[in-house]
Amino acid sequence: MNAPTSITITPVFVADLSVEGERMPVYVHVIDHPDARVLVDTGMTELHPAMADMDPRLKPLSEQDFDLAGIDIVVNTHLHADHCGGNHLFAGEPIYVQRRELDDVRSEDDYTIREWVEAPGVQYVPVDGEHELLPGLRLVPAPGHTPGMQMVVVETGGRPVIVGGDVAVWFGEFDEPPTEGRQRVLALDPELVWLTHEREPWRPPTV
Repeated sequence: MNAPTSITITPVFVADLSVEGERMPVYVHVIDHPDARVLVDTGMTELHPAMADMDPRLKPLSEQDFDLAGIDIVVNTHLHADHCGGNHLFAGEPIYVQRRELDDVRSEDDYTIREWVEAPGVQYVPVDGEHELLPGLRLVPAPGHTPGMQMVVVETGGRPVIVGGDVAVWFGEFDEPPTEGRQRVLALDPELVWLTHEREPWRPPTV
């Protein structure tokens, strides 16, 4: 099946956190595909003592002019608290996550806020490795930030666009010794990469 020519990606601001004295934004990303509306990560909807040291300032999807019911598929790049705290808003919808990530959350203490991951009605679809979500949309493992991290690769005919979660937390990480995930990003030669904690997409330097 041919990849569609029109897929749009929209960042949605949902919080900011205090990191080393600066405010770091948290974005989720909506992918409008001809066959479905996909949400990548869900942000946070409430405060929790485990996150208190980061002084979260929240703007949850549930309190924005955001059509929660219009989301057909949810993808968690990984299950750290600032990426899965809104999963409960999509109870009953399929939430795609790498099986390794889910296993780590369920077996390791202090990995995340487990009650947010296991909120009532949340239904995970565990993925092993690469997975075609929709034509032109595939999930690709991107280990580094967590061993079970994944990214969404969007292909419409030209260079791909990546919704990368925390494959890099800030642009400067692309200049550091690469993780397996960042190596995969660079190997794909993307046009741009959307990240959770950056306001603008990263663009590979032109040679």
